[in-house]
Amino acid sequence: MNPKNKILFAGDPHGNFQPLIEAVRQYRPEAVVLLGDYDLSSPLDVCLQEIMDLTDIWWIAGNHDFETPAKHNNLFASGLADKGLHLRVVEIAGLRIAGLGGIFLGRVWYPPQPPKWLDKQHFLTNQFPGKLDIDLSLKYKSAIWYDEFEALKSLKADILVTHEAPSSHRHGFRVIGELAAAMGAKHIFHGHLHENYSRVIKNNVRVFGVADKAVANLQGRTLSQEIDGLCKIL
Repeated sequence: MNPKNKILFAGDPHGNFQPLIEAVRQYRPEAVVLLGDYDLSSPLDVCLQEIMDLTDIWWIAGNHDFETPAKHNNLFASGLADKGLHLRVVEIAGLRIAGLGGIFLGRVWYPPQPPKWLDKQHFLTNQFPGKLDIDLSLKYKSAIWYDEFEALKSLKADILVTHEAPSSHRHGFRVIGELAAAMGAKHIFHGHLHENYSRVIKNNVRVFGVADKAVANLQGRTLSQEIDGLCKIL
């Protein structure tokens, strides 16, 4: 196996997992990392059952994965629930990979503006004074929270995977590049914006955008384009 293909990164599937499945069959990576927006009509492990025994599967969530309770449950209550990378670093195929799922939400924190809430408890206490056991709505669960983002900076990683883009993209955020630099990560892979590209940002961090339904290797090279076929409920 080409060492550059030992980990593959999958752009937003939006219900179509066939490009990833075909890439895994062809390149036999040690692991794959999915970059969010699955639009799941069945649990993630069911959608990927053809490759469950062929590779190690990891993921972060995108904004679409919080649109409905069904989509959310099909990810966070799936057989791959424990493979979420959000806010942690995992050694995968010999590399330390950190994950940041979700999006910047104006009502929570939208850099470069300061955060509107210190943390989730600050928000809940102000919105529901005196009430206990109040859970966040799915919309707020999709948000990147400032305190959690800052805590991630204390960890070390080789690669940062995000749904949102850093400043390499016209719709990206400088703070994501700053996060990578603080963690010592020299590569960022992101989805969300449906573009394949490679750019270098401040602190010599190389960014790879992975388009929807595309699959890229560790060099950011696109290995698979869209193939017809949708994940069906079995």
